[in-house]
Amino acid sequence: MAPKLLDAPRTALVLSGGGVRGAYEVGVVSGIVEILGLRPEDKAPFQVFTGTSVGAINTAWFASRAHQGDMGVDRLVDLWCGLTLLEDLQVDLLGALAWARPGLKARLGLGDAAGRALMNAEPLEQIIRHRMDWSRLHRNIEQDIVHACIVAALRMDTGVTTLFAELSPQTTFEPSRDPRRRSAAVRLSADHVLASAAIPIVFPPRKIDGHRYVDGGLRFNTPIAPALRTGATRLVVVSVRFPVETSDAPTELDDDKAPSLTFLMGKLLNALLLDPIHYDLQVLERFNRLIDILHSTVPADRMSKIDAAMTEIRGQAYRPVRTLVFHPSCDLGAMAGAHIREHGLNVGEGLSARLKARGLQLLTGKNSDLGSFLLFDGAFARTLIDLGRRDALARRTSIRAFFGAL
Repeated sequence: MAPKLLDAPRTALVLSGGGVRGAYEVGVVSGIVEILGLRPEDKAPFQVFTGTSVGAINTAWFASRAHQGDMGVDRLVDLWCGLTLLEDLQVDLLGALAWARPGLKARLGLGDAAGRALMNAEPLEQIIRHRMDWSRLHRNIEQDIVHACIVAALRMDTGVTTLFAELSPQTTFEPSRDPRRRSAAVRLSADHVLASAAIPIVFPPRKIDGHRYVDGGLRFNTPIAPALRTGATRLVVVSVRFPVETSDAPTELDDDKAPSLTFLMGKLLNALLLDPIHYDLQVLERFNRLIDILHSTVPADRMSKIDAAMTEIRGQAYRPVRTLVFHPSCDLGAMAGAHIREHGLNVGEGLSARLKARGLQLLTGKNSDLGSFLLFDGAFARTLIDLGRRDALARRTSIRAFFGAL
């Protein structure tokens, strides 16, 4: 029997982007479900779901199964573990050529180069469109089982992050005053999720209402603020970034030779998609401490004036927020490199497959930060899921305390 969860303020699950690293997020949620002993007939532990990039895919899945206590996590594990690199994500070499040499697009019949990419996302699109229960997601939101489901994407022509939000009738979403972000109330669809997950060059941009969108992680990889603006006061945040300061693994920078292009591309993706979360969490912790001091020292009538001023400035007063944050306990880039060296790439049979495998091995490189984003292979996904689950199980006490499990 699952433990009783204490009635508590709104709790949000916040998921980062990072390509195949998203499998780690699924492992963490699987561990939480196991620790809390949640069954399908139980109440789900989250009411708000926000995500960017691959986190948007996982977010939509969990929101669509939030009428079940376990949120269908075992089925999502099966989907991740069933991925094969060249069956589920075909390498689109012409797409890569269109980016590299736009002048050739007319002669090769490639059409708009801005709409091409290294990988063909059609198989992934089929999973998102047809394996995701969109009607159930909408029903969960309409019935207030899910208070909000929000995914972030970057509009290419303006550089503004758009927060596509579907809200229950009882939920309000306080808009941000930040000109770099805008919110759009929508009925979420596969197009919004695919737009959020469209890593530039890797996956093609997506068109929504005539505008192109790409991966929201370029500007807003871990959507903490949207969760807070729906009224969440507790956050479970899953980062897919291994803390650099604890890593002493050798890198190409230790060699005398100049670093390779693939090494630099991997580090660039890390910087764009993964690094900002640490700053966001530090800011959140500082504000928590500041709010505690204000509430303990400032009279109530003056505190109300401070809250009113903050609402005028930013659309919402500050309030204390409890957080439970997960980071990988191992370097996912090093894990990807080790996986490729030990198992190779599961790309099928024949000369074409071998050529593609060789190309992908050159692309991912020996350090394989880049590979840890692109290695959409079921065996590697299983490795990341197992790591996420172990990391969650190692924090059994803090998880039970956070959710008030009796």
